[in-house]
Amino acid sequence: MDHVIRDLHASAPVPLPFAPDHRVRAFLLRRDAGNVLVYSAATVDAAAVGALGGVSSILLNHWHEAEFGEGEQVAAALGVPLTGERAAPLTPPGDDVEVIPIPGHTPGATAFLWDGALFTGDSVYVSGGEWIGAVLESSDRAAYLDSLERLRELDFELLVPWIADAGAPAATPTDRADARRRLAAVIERVRRGEDR
Repeated sequence: MDHVIRDLHASAPVPLPFAPDHRVRAFLLRRDAGNVLVYSAATVDAAAVGALGGVSSILLNHWHEAEFGEGEQVAAALGVPLTGERAAPLTPPGDDVEVIPIPGHTPGATAFLWDGALFTGDSVYVSGGEWIGAVLESSDRAAYLDSLERLRELDFELLVPWIADAGAPAATPTDRADARRRLAAVIERVRRGEDR
């Protein structure tokens, strides 16, 4: 796994089968209270995770991740269940990981805030250097807008999406003003009826 910052490591990027220009990653949070894997376990080499101390839980942002690749098999190899929407019930793995419901992209989408890093799944991701939303035919646009507003109020210094363009960094540094501006642009596009 690649080192991103401090105690954050990223799996190798894997192309999305239906969007080959985009890559997905899982992220390992190294913590005294037990390491946590965020996002699809299918993009992770179990041996690499073991070399970093293993994991005590896997947190999914939304149900699409559980269907990606062989997530359940890798979770079984790591000896932990998938948790999140349409998987085992999601419980915070400790006081240092904030669980933030962000329904809209999917009904049970969830963001995670840890040590200044915000994990948004593909509710907000990066494409062409721009922060992007993802409104699907099945999305609830009003709930999604409320969730984007909730994210805009958070204080974080690193956006860590599940999806990014091929060749793009695993995470995007930011500050409060930059994050608010970028999320306001996503909100405005979604409010206008755009899907991104």
